This record gives sequence, structure tokens and C-alpha cells, in this order.
Amino acid sequence: MISKDKIVTLVYDLYVGEQPEELMEQATLDNPCVYCHGRNLMLPKFEQNLEGKKEDDEFDFIISYADAYGEYDDSAVLDLEKEMFCDDKGTLDSRVKQFAIVPLNTTDGQVVYAQIIEIGEDKIKVDLNHPLAGENLHFKGKIISVRDATEQELKSLEKGCGCGGCGKGKNKNCDCGDSGCCGGC
Repeated sequence: MISKDKIVTLVYDLYVGEQPEELMEQATLDNPCVYCHGRNLMLPKFEQNLEGKKEDDEFDFIISYADAYGEYDDSAVLDLEKEMFCDDKGTLDSRVKQFAIVPLNTTDGQVVYAQIIEIGEDKIKVDLNHPLAGENLHFKGKIISVRDATEQELKSLEKGCGCGGCGKGKNKNCDCGDSGCCGGC
């Protein structure tokens, strides 16, 4: 049964938008979602909707935008100086392409991700909103397996690794073993 510190493997279809909804993302049997429940790796309402479910249970729920990634904020669309995206020689970073997601450093040193909206002559328009901001999230899926997290997996989460040796966690260089990813979808 899904509860805190259980490793949950599931498949789902994520839909957004009005009827007819648009399929936004899938976690499939070939590439399932695997996470450690109760460790803030998933949206809180996502975990609440799965709490108590067991292997082979199906689910179908909607998370409102307010409980997901919030309302779309027009003030989070910014025009930044193009030179911010250039190296010392003035060459534009190769990752800067329309619709690409790029990391940016805030004035206090934190990394945030922005989507490139438009590349102008002197400015680059970026959107700091989460790509799903303002969207209700409709999840339909099935629980594949539920098991206890190993001590090694729990230790890796406490270190901030967020993985079981898969390299997908917060710390790409952590050595968490071969027990499988538990860092969220």
C-alpha cells in the first residue's frame, strides 16, 4: 500500500487543456515513473491522490493549476540583454534556440530555468513560468508496483541525491548504488 518511504512505480497519461484535452506526457511500461513517496519528489496533490493505493490499482484524478504549478504570470516573461547569453568572445551559446529551456543564474546565485520565446537583434525574450503554469493536470494511470525503500535509497535521498545510481537526481555525481531511480518522474 502506498505510504511514506515506499518506492512507487506507475504508468500514466497526463492531459491538459479544455475538452478535448491534449496528451502532454506519458510514463509507459518501458519508461515508468518511479519515485519515493512522501519525500517531496512529486506534487503534493499527486501524492495525496495516490496515498493508500496498491499494486494494480488504477487512478484518474485532476490537480487544479493552483495546486500544481500555479497561475500563469505575465510578469515572468522578460526581455534580457542578448549579451547575457554570449561567451567572452560575444558568441551566442549554442543552447539558445527558440523554445529551448535554458538555465539562468539569479542575482543571488540560484539556477532557474527559462524557455526562450524570441531571439531578437539585441534582446532575448524568456518565459520563467513553468511550462504547465495555468494548466489543470489530468492524470490517468495504473500502479505497477509498491515496495519498501532500501536503507541505501533513503540515505541517498537524505544526501540530496534523489537517485539510486541512475544519475537523474539533484546530484548527478552521487554514488547511490544500483537499486534504481527514486528521484521522481
